[in-house]
Amino acid sequence: MKKSRKKRLRKKLIQKRLANKRLGIKRNKGKVIDMQSMKERLIIALDVDTAKEAMELVRLLGSHVGMFKVGLQLFTAMGPGIIEMIHAHGSRIFLDLKLHDIPNTVARTCRVLTGYGVDMFNVHASGGFAMMQKAREAVFEEAEKKGIIKPALIAVTVLTSLDRDELAEAGFAGTPEETAVKLALLAQRAGLDGVVSSPRETGLIRDACGSKFLIVTPGVRPAFSESGDQKRTATPREAVAAGSSCLVIGRPVTAAADPLEAVEKIIAEMEDGLC
Repeated sequence: MKKSRKKRLRKKLIQKRLANKRLGIKRNKGKVIDMQSMKERLIIALDVDTAKEAMELVRLLGSHVGMFKVGLQLFTAMGPGIIEMIHAHGSRIFLDLKLHDIPNTVARTCRVLTGYGVDMFNVHASGGFAMMQKAREAVFEEAEKKGIIKPALIAVTVLTSLDRDELAEAGFAGTPEETAVKLALLAQRAGLDGVVSSPRETGLIRDACGSKFLIVTPGVRPAFSESGDQKRTATPREAVAAGSSCLVIGRPVTAAADPLEAVEKIIAEMEDGLC
């Protein structure tokens, strides 16, 4: 029994290290010290309706950013085929579908998404401990079964479009910061790799969950852009300084007159956050 348990733990450790390598994470005694380069920490949100629009951005920015986010908008419009198209270009994918359902349904869906070969995808932490735990088990088992690198599984804490009043209307007590930390700790206890959270909560979650926990941060608005419908925002510099692992940025890049120039400016702001 002891040998079997050690073997399982060893497999999980190997999968974790392979997943970290896939995401470009480097560690020194457990602490995230940097990525392969700052660009690896930048995820561009492909919030568009067509494969043509998405692939134009992938071809333009693929060698300048770490990953592309495929969300509900693009996935619903194009289906799994868009994943194959982005993979064919050699780019990595964060599949942002925010799964939230009963544990068995989410677990079965996680098996399917793991089979797509994406690098990272997410569930809602508010789905509860049992849902997240079953999701984690399904991802690990499916990756092992197919002999592929396990994707990072992360949990959404509090949407960046919600403020305290709207959170209260939805039945959540406490501030967005308090709620996000509670959900992050729950996700960590369920064995997930990290969370999605607003830059306003990044520092609190980093303190609560430690240096090994992945924090993917949307709601980031460069100094040269407007906040749009995001309410709990920060600049790339502020997010990196607070401890974000990766930043997700969409409209400031995809709607820019020169998307590549926008990416270069964002990376420069991110580098300032390490100073």
